[in-house]
Amino acid sequence: MTVSLEVAEGVGTLRLDRPPMNALDIATQDRLKELAEEATRREDVRAVVVYGGEKVFAAGADIKEMQEMDHTAMVLRARALQDSFTAVARIPKPVVAAVTGYALGGGCELALCADFRIAGENAKLGQPEILLGLIPGAGGTQRLARLVGPSKAKDLIFTGRMVKAEEAREIGLVDRVVPADEVYTQAHAWAARLAQGPALALRAAKESIDTGLEADLDTGLAIERNWFAGLFATEDRERGMRSFVAEGPGKAKFL
Repeated sequence: MTVSLEVAEGVGTLRLDRPPMNALDIATQDRLKELAEEATRREDVRAVVVYGGEKVFAAGADIKEMQEMDHTAMVLRARALQDSFTAVARIPKPVVAAVTGYALGGGCELALCADFRIAGENAKLGQPEILLGLIPGAGGTQRLARLVGPSKAKDLIFTGRMVKAEEAREIGLVDRVVPADEVYTQAHAWAARLAQGPALALRAAKESIDTGLEADLDTGLAIERNWFAGLFATEDRERGMRSFVAEGPGKAKFL
């Protein structure tokens, strides 16, 4: 299998495994979508790590496969390509990308689907599609601009240049830079911590932020308001408030 889902401590690791560079061919895209949807459904998965291994996150699409595709073939495939990445972005649980080595093209776009990105000091990220006479097609023009702003996104997309980990952190493309051999450990620890939290409240927070960003302020406030009120019907809310009153903040157990 080119992608696997392993679960431990409430954390599901979506592991890319297509040596040597984790090129994202059609089979890998389809498997990624399938397992992202499984992670969404499974109650024992409360947070997710997306990981490509110790050496490389994902170096992009399978160019040899794409070279054989004409306009008609890509018209038929482009939605499925985007849908495979959107399935990761829409996992209603905290998702962290553990980025080592190259995260280029589709690999960078996959990292953009996470809520948080931890990169190794050896990481290099970029959207080099322009060098092939293309543009990003798996969400890069949209998610990158929303994350780092249109000007920085245009710099990366227009030039196709790679950025090293520290520059990626400076522009907001990644959130934390750590030694390469600590990437997965720290990503798993971040996810495991959130896996102990109130699942419905985390889902509400993620959906309120993500959906609200696509709407005007009044609509975003309505989304927040509805989720906020709805959480008063949950056991986690009762447990959290009861613990706060009895023991003070941060002591509630939600599992």
